[in-house]
Amino acid sequence: MRKFCLSSVVIGTACLLFAALAACGGGEPVPDETRLGGEEQGASDPPPKARRGPVVAALGDSITAGSPLWDPDEAVLAQIGSSADPESQYEYWAKRRVPGARFRNCGVFGERTDQIAARLDRCAEGANVLIVQGGINDIAQMRRVKTAARNLRAMVARGKELGLRVALVEVLPWNNGGARAAPQIRALNRLIAGIGADERVPVFPWYERLEDPNAPGNMKREWTIDGDHPSIEGYRRLADVVELP
Repeated sequence: MRKFCLSSVVIGTACLLFAALAACGGGEPVPDETRLGGEEQGASDPPPKARRGPVVAALGDSITAGSPLWDPDEAVLAQIGSSADPESQYEYWAKRRVPGARFRNCGVFGERTDQIAARLDRCAEGANVLIVQGGINDIAQMRRVKTAARNLRAMVARGKELGLRVALVEVLPWNNGGARAAPQIRALNRLIAGIGADERVPVFPWYERLEDPNAPGNMKREWTIDGDHPSIEGYRRLADVVELP
């Protein structure tokens, strides 16, 4: 989600209006390259049949990228500098839970679901599994949740059309989103659950994994680094419910 500045670096007054969540620029990563702590894996590797396990295309926004301490884009990673930590991504932890799986990080900071959808085919090239994540930037940029859900449904359908096994994830609680965002996140998650049921694809329960039982609608303090993104422990918790379809 770097385009709408969920990191500690806030660019411009517009970003401040959404608690550092408005669109603020940034580049598109090279989706045929996975960075999971010194490893680079992607569509240029040998065919999937030569591997021990599946190639998983992880498509989404900054939650997929691993913000604020990680990003698959080399330029963004350079900006993070010495604070960069590959453990700040759910793919890092999921790779350790799924023997032989190779995760391709196709997360781009700040992207809405329509922007994420535009990168699907490139990200999915040579993959076996597609994990679709997104929607919080639509809410941050005051887009309709029904439109976001329609884009997510289209990505599921496209993944199936490409012959991939597909999974969806819930939108996370957003501590800095205020009173307006919380009901919209819950509404979008209901729509995501409906997509999962209609399309017969799994939906990972990420919202409940990070929600604070004592502060509904918020991530628990130790599971978020900035109120917008998970902490390293939060990313690890997300990976605990990643079961490849």
